[in-house]
Amino acid sequence: MAKKDKYVVGLDIGSTKTCVLIAEIDNEQTRFLALGAAESKGLRKGLIVNLDSTVSSIRRAVEEAESVANVPVESALIGVAGSHVKGVNSRGGVTLGNRPRDIEREDVRRAIDTARNITLPDDREVLHVLPHEFIVDAQDGIRDALGMVGQRLEANVHLVTSSVAATQNLVTAANKAGILISDTVLEPLAAAESCLTQDERDLGCCLLDIGGGTTEIIVYGGGVVRHTGAVPVGGDHFTNDLAVGLRTPIPEAERIKHRHGCAAAKYLQEDTAIEIASVGDRPPRTIFARMLTDIIEPRANEFLALIRDELQRAGMLGQIPAGFIFAGGGARLHALGEFAEDTFHLPVRLAEPKGLVDLPEQVAQPEYATVVGLVLYAAKARRTQPQRAGNMMSKLKAMFAGAS
Repeated sequence: MAKKDKYVVGLDIGSTKTCVLIAEIDNEQTRFLALGAAESKGLRKGLIVNLDSTVSSIRRAVEEAESVANVPVESALIGVAGSHVKGVNSRGGVTLGNRPRDIEREDVRRAIDTARNITLPDDREVLHVLPHEFIVDAQDGIRDALGMVGQRLEANVHLVTSSVAATQNLVTAANKAGILISDTVLEPLAAAESCLTQDERDLGCCLLDIGGGTTEIIVYGGGVVRHTGAVPVGGDHFTNDLAVGLRTPIPEAERIKHRHGCAAAKYLQEDTAIEIASVGDRPPRTIFARMLTDIIEPRANEFLALIRDELQRAGMLGQIPAGFIFAGGGARLHALGEFAEDTFHLPVRLAEPKGLVDLPEQVAQPEYATVVGLVLYAAKARRTQPQRAGNMMSKLKAMFAGAS
């Protein structure tokens, strides 16, 4: 492996912060080297609204990571998220001949190509092709058809599609910051790489990546991706509600949300007095914790209702006995997990990113699940297909490796 191929970089541009993580591929292990983070103001709901702000936040995060790792960042894997991302299940197949024969790798590729060949509007593209199962001569539930014997091979796949413009704007911002983008990856797919167990994937679970502007959803069952989607509520909505309801600046609303916020009144332990800043030159005021909860709880109710609706529409609500895994900065809202447990009658846990050697405790937190997952995803692709890490077959092989 060439010296520059030893390093993998994940770039997570969020509505609240931009993170860059540098890791080193060391034989079969991937070692954490550095994390750089910078405030992000150029994105809203996963879409770039100010290119210059986005470029400068990428530069700041890259410089911080480079200075710690003493490694130059030339290329990176970038996360894609937002309401423009849509998932759809598809099926396609190929006839292998007049009589049964061994199924070869090229046959598998052709079956998957047929399944992915759906008609899309000009402004949309396929981001991922995630295989569910193969069907050989009407025998279904086959995870890997290679080497089996049959006359017809079909593939069930989950296609993740995204807006061409939205994805290209992310790549353009990175390019302007001096970073070449080697691949684009759906953010909750990356987060799953760092914080889901194989048991959870097999039994059926739902990972919620609660960002600033949106919450990304990915559902696993039988070891593979069954559904992807997004709801237009994230941590910033709770902050804005507090800023408006308490007539306090947004940075102050964010601070008191983290320190004193609670998802619902029944989980509030004590109604403590809290001093908050006022807007303009007005003097600080004293409020009580219950006032915060009265503002937060309706939004938390709406958030959980949107998640329920999304899962019901996809037919997935009864398919996730392993429950929910909460990732992203918004997952830190006190008692949101307990509120979800009581609402859905399913277990909920906070994501704890794993998989990198020497990962510091302060990075093994829900808000870094995506950026840790991006480098794990990149490292897996690099090992599976060193020469073609950025192409579609590499993505497919990485997914097969993940599903096995």
